Amino acid sequence: MRRLAGIVAITASLGWAPMVAGQELAVDLSEEGVAITTGFSGANLLLFGATQGEGDVVVVVRGPTQSQLVRRKENVAGVWVNRKGVTFYNVPAFYTVAASRPLDTILTDLQRLDYQIGADKLTLVPEGGLAPDPQANTFRDALVRIKMREKLYSETVESVKFVGERLFRTQIRFPANVPVGSYAVHVFLVDDGTVTKAQTTVLEVRKVGFEARVYDFAHRYSAVYGILAIVLAVVAGWLGSVFFRRG
Repeated sequence: MRRLAGIVAITASLGWAPMVAGQELAVDLSEEGVAITTGFSGANLLLFGATQGEGDVVVVVRGPTQSQLVRRKENVAGVWVNRKGVTFYNVPAFYTVAASRPLDTILTDLQRLDYQIGADKLTLVPEGGLAPDPQANTFRDALVRIKMREKLYSETVESVKFVGERLFRTQIRFPANVPVGSYAVHVFLVDDGTVTKAQTTVLEVRKVGFEARVYDFAHRYSAVYGILAIVLAVVAGWLGSVFFRRG
């Protein structure tokens, strides 16, 4: 019902009702957020909207930022160990892009860099700043590969499909390991290589139910949670040994 109401409202505002001056882009989501419960295996949200004029649509979804350490493994006496590392700041925990056409046919490399559209155009700041450093670039590329392997960064550009000339839609896919926090959904309307309109919607990913209570307890009382986890592990190990000994 919410999805249908949103589509009707957008259609009315852009086609069958007096149009608001300067309004060129209207966007909504099928859900206001993602709820993580026990057994959560991922989620798909529908993003839909409409435009008043011609153009391409690009969607960028960024998760909460965090600092992340990337280490290089080296073979020391036949054993692979972590050696040199680089810390990157303001790293999106989640990142995905969708577009109505291939990105290189919509925007130039410089424009994509300005708007940080595409994982290869993300500004990931290493410790020491953005001074040219080929070694830092190697660690940056490794960080992006790790995120892609964890399904937290999209390896390909998802499709934005137009229904007719004005309505569009795309799916936002969240994996089972999606981090909690506030997500920014940026939608760009691009006409003839120029971003003519942009809109940002905030999306919340949160734990609910038993998962939420455990998560909240672990963050509020981390020391107690750690001790309980150790005790439970010891008890489980002891019970397992008793069971197999009897068997």
